[in-house]
Amino acid sequence: MGISDLHVGHPENRAILESLSPQSPDDWLVVAGDVGESLDGVAWALRLLRGRYAEVVWAPGNHDLWTMRDDPDRLRGEQRYLALVALCRELGVHTPEDPYPVWCGEGGPLVVAPLFLLYDYTFRTPTAGSREEALAEAYRTGVVCSDEFLLHPDPYPSRQAWCAARVARTERRLADCDPALRTVLVNHFPLVRQPTRILRHPEFAQWCGTALTADWHTRFRAAAVVYGHLHIPRTTWYDGVRFEEVSVGYPREWRARAGRPDAPRQIFPPPTQAP
Repeated sequence: MGISDLHVGHPENRAILESLSPQSPDDWLVVAGDVGESLDGVAWALRLLRGRYAEVVWAPGNHDLWTMRDDPDRLRGEQRYLALVALCRELGVHTPEDPYPVWCGEGGPLVVAPLFLLYDYTFRTPTAGSREEALAEAYRTGVVCSDEFLLHPDPYPSRQAWCAARVARTERRLADCDPALRTVLVNHFPLVRQPTRILRHPEFAQWCGTALTADWHTRFRAAAVVYGHLHIPRTTWYDGVRFEEVSVGYPREWRARAGRPDAPRQIFPPPTQAP
């Protein structure tokens, strides 16, 4: 099962989380980021989930890494990420810094790989020009991700530099996985650019991933890719690989779609077959 973008700072979303329960005692849950904006909120949510699911696998989202003015934990950048990793380890939740677990249920065995990659502005629209020009256009239109003010890259000089380091580290780890096993790649941001093409505001795509991962779903034998961030839950297929967007999103969004979400999305066994 997979879920993301819980945003537990919203009471309605906390109620959704409290209502979740596995379909069987053996169910795993992958959480593809944006649990909450405070360390306390993330701790509350992951502790609850870990008490209900056989295994919980977490990949960080951009909101998890924000340093909010009213958060007593003023950690920034990599220090904040490592604090979240330490919290997860205390709770028994798998993180991108741990050995990748192997799921042996129906359709397995599968290496479940939580990823932390960030973005580098390469998903900007083809007509946007340089990164600087794309950012300037975003500011002109008022479509600017709050990461620009709240997600600090310390000690890296920029978010794109942090992204480059994370991509290189993760690429090495995935290359070292058993080549006989397929994978489930779990990342907050989509690994390919195509899902961003339906965004209402195309300027926002530059904060949604990196072109460096465009072939990872085929190169690293993905049986499925799980992501969030866009708040557009759906199933798509690229190169014969199933991509599951598992976002809950903000209450105003899920109310407008079909009312309150009542369950995570099923990842394995696959609910549908490739077209």
